[in-house]
Amino acid sequence: MKKSLPYGRQTIDEEDIASVIEALQSDLITTGPRVKAFEEALCTYTGAKYAVAVANGTAALHLASLVLLNKGYKVLTTPNTFLSTVNAIVYAGAKPVFIDITKEGNIDLDLCEEMLQKDPQIKALYGVAFSGKMLDQKRLASLREKYGVAILEDNAHTIGAVSEGIKAGSCVNSDASIFSFHPVKNMTTGEGGAITTNDSALHERLLHLRNHGIVRKPEVAPWYYEMQHLGFNYRLTDIQAALGLSQLHKLDGFLAKRREIAKRYHEAFANSPVKPLYPFDEGSTYHLFVVRVQTDDKKALFENLIERGVGVQLHYIPVNKQPYYRKLGYGKETTPQMDKYYQEAISLPIYPTLGEEEQAYVIQTLFEVVNG
Repeated sequence: MKKSLPYGRQTIDEEDIASVIEALQSDLITTGPRVKAFEEALCTYTGAKYAVAVANGTAALHLASLVLLNKGYKVLTTPNTFLSTVNAIVYAGAKPVFIDITKEGNIDLDLCEEMLQKDPQIKALYGVAFSGKMLDQKRLASLREKYGVAILEDNAHTIGAVSEGIKAGSCVNSDASIFSFHPVKNMTTGEGGAITTNDSALHERLLHLRNHGIVRKPEVAPWYYEMQHLGFNYRLTDIQAALGLSQLHKLDGFLAKRREIAKRYHEAFANSPVKPLYPFDEGSTYHLFVVRVQTDDKKALFENLIERGVGVQLHYIPVNKQPYYRKLGYGKETTPQMDKYYQEAISLPIYPTLGEEEQAYVIQTLFEVVNG
């Protein structure tokens, strides 16, 4: 291979480019009618009542945490995620409680229930739908009903996923859901994110917090507004929303291609030392295609694959083992599944424009490196 195949990349076509150019030529290029249209389109696509588009996925997590959590709350969460999920809990003055994962990479909801039974100070659960596979919706519903905890679904990997007839972001069994539209995700706005919810009060607070905590009161005077909350400038632009609208129309096609590639990987790795993270799942978005490989030298394995042009990645380093969180007293939790996962996991290239020859090269090269 003359060039490296990344683990993920955006898929942009002429229609996307034309949409952005049209937005650039309009009167409003910051938050305007396209942002509103994008939010409405997200509601239509996910089935949620409300959507709030924001500057990025981290901003979505931050604002969701401010409306769901109080200072001092304990929040169950996973070590198998990007830092933002857990950082947002800390931003809100709450305390993460790390729970081990299942063999499929998602937070172990059975262990969550054990913790909820033991500790009434636990007030929320932040579950990450890792790699594109949704959280168990029946278990979420049960935990929410039995323990009254606030539930946030981190669906940064999962827009377009379906489980048990429920679509990611619909918030059927959660208080809020977040999406990320970073370029490596299933669709992109360049940078961007969104929060969905079915709670009108949460929606109203999110809108205010997104825009400096401002509440406009034209009944007082045309220019009049009040800052009623300590908010942020987390707005999305109309330029980004134009790209998002164009991408959203193509999302199901993107996902069909991802699933096609995932199916080929599954077939190729059957009965081999390379173990896909979970059996083929038609409802997963396959934002990531993770395999597990037992090796005594993972660094050498990575370096060998990268040298040959296969841009593998690791998702994720356990958040509780990061230096910042070690300083807060974390890192000694009993998480045998996460520890084993970290030793074995590799994310392979998967994105809609990954061609058949490139897929074959990934498969062949991985086998050559693993088998020595």
